[in-house]
Amino acid sequence: MLMEFLAVIVAGFGGGGVAMILRRLSGRRLPEWLTPAGVAAAMLAMVIWLEYTWAPRFEAGLPEDVVVVSRNQHTSWFRPWTYAVPLTNRIIAVDNRIRQRHASNPDLVLTGVILQERWALTMGFQSIFDCANSRRADVTEGSRLDPESVAESADWYALAPEDPFLRIACGGGTHGGDSAQG
Repeated sequence: MLMEFLAVIVAGFGGGGVAMILRRLSGRRLPEWLTPAGVAAAMLAMVIWLEYTWAPRFEAGLPEDVVVVSRNQHTSWFRPWTYAVPLTNRIIAVDNRIRQRHASNPDLVLTGVILQERWALTMGFQSIFDCANSRRADVTEGSRLDPESVAESADWYALAPEDPFLRIACGGGTHGGDSAQG
């Protein structure tokens, strides 16, 4: 966050500097307000660029076995440009590095889930996916995936059979899901 703040400040200095040079080159025929307008325009452009590129930058830093399955996009009245190009504000990824199949029921898969929201700490947890019945349960103290139990005490959530979350966790694919509007 500090680096982004500094990037916006530097962009403001750059925009103001370009405006001052343009005024100087024009023999001061350009209006004086061009300098603060250049500062504001450069800072706004930098903020917009940082907002739109955080998700691709986050995804680029993920290991190969971590697959993005959902990108939540939204629009906002105080960011009118988001009506033209919605802004990604949350990402859900499946961490297949820790994927384990149940010893006696291979349709049960344990894998990691990573939740990342803009301006928030990354949150991770484990989920059990029942590939045969298209459902998911978050791992809690009473729902561990061990050879003796099948975690029936867990709170199961139904998923559509074509849900990318289920498909990637069960099949271990490498292609993320479509964006979700929210």
